[in-house]
Amino acid sequence: MPSDATPSRPRDFSAYPPETTYLDLIARNRRNSVLLVLALGVLAVTSIVSAAAAVIIYGGGTLDTRAIGLAVAVAAGVFAVTTLWGYYGGSRTLLGISQAQQIDKPRDPELFNVVEELSIAAGLPMPSVHLIDSPALNAFATGRDVEHAAVAVTRGLRERLTREELQAVMAHEMSHVRHLDIRLTMLVATLAGLIVLASDLTWRSLRVMSYRSGGSRRGNRSGSGGGAVVLVVLIAAILLAILAPLMARLIQFAVSRQREYLADAGAVELTRDPQGLINALRKLSADGTPLEQATQATAHLFIVNPHLQARGAAEWNSPFSTHPPVAKRIARLQALIR
Repeated sequence: MPSDATPSRPRDFSAYPPETTYLDLIARNRRNSVLLVLALGVLAVTSIVSAAAAVIIYGGGTLDTRAIGLAVAVAAGVFAVTTLWGYYGGSRTLLGISQAQQIDKPRDPELFNVVEELSIAAGLPMPSVHLIDSPALNAFATGRDVEHAAVAVTRGLRERLTREELQAVMAHEMSHVRHLDIRLTMLVATLAGLIVLASDLTWRSLRVMSYRSGGSRRGNRSGSGGGAVVLVVLIAAILLAILAPLMARLIQFAVSRQREYLADAGAVELTRDPQGLINALRKLSADGTPLEQATQATAHLFIVNPHLQARGAAEWNSPFSTHPPVAKRIARLQALIR
């Protein structure tokens, strides 16, 4: 018989060999996430280069070696600045968008005690605790690392969950901190937003400059830019403007779904209570209260999708889902009950 100190293993992962451990799943997920982020980074730089090239061509410039070098330099600079901003300021922005106010222990001793217990169990520093003034049931974690982490819960979640259910939800969020999902999801969201902005810039430059130049002048500029090379670049820019935002969202959602599964398993490892998280997920998924502070940019951070939650709709198991279906998450958790 394993002792109480033995970490629980998500036994319902039938696609994995029997000897696969919880730590194996974490390591595999991190490797996959790194590959996804690298792909997203390449896509972001390519999108910025494409946007810069489109602006140069339709602005009357020549697409020569110097212009291409300038476009690449601009792309690298924008990528670096945006990534640094996301790393150091992204969590504050997300908390601000969500209208999450930091609270101290005297205001909610029970919540602080729960978070403190989980921090000790996970071997993590105590995160800052924030409250979202909404009757909806939801929570999320953010931050750039374990020393600068924050957890946020809604007022409705504090009022309507039992202590065991609250502990399970906070264990899920602390698992996001422990696995450094908070850094990864923030970086992915920043890159995805950058790709969308670059694609939008490409479309605007193609529309506006084409309208201003007219068919004959546009043809002259294409010739001065190198003819076939310019045409290829413009076609590539159009394709990227169409496909890049879609690909960015698919990668972002894929990362989010995998992280939710592992945070569920990590919560059980910390609390030894799968039923607590099962009960909490059932309450959250059944709640139809809209979370007005949630946006499309922040929905993937929450423990359940706040937009589907408000409509009483189930999360589809599709590439366009930000979260795995709650029913499937519960089924995996039920496999951990001995």
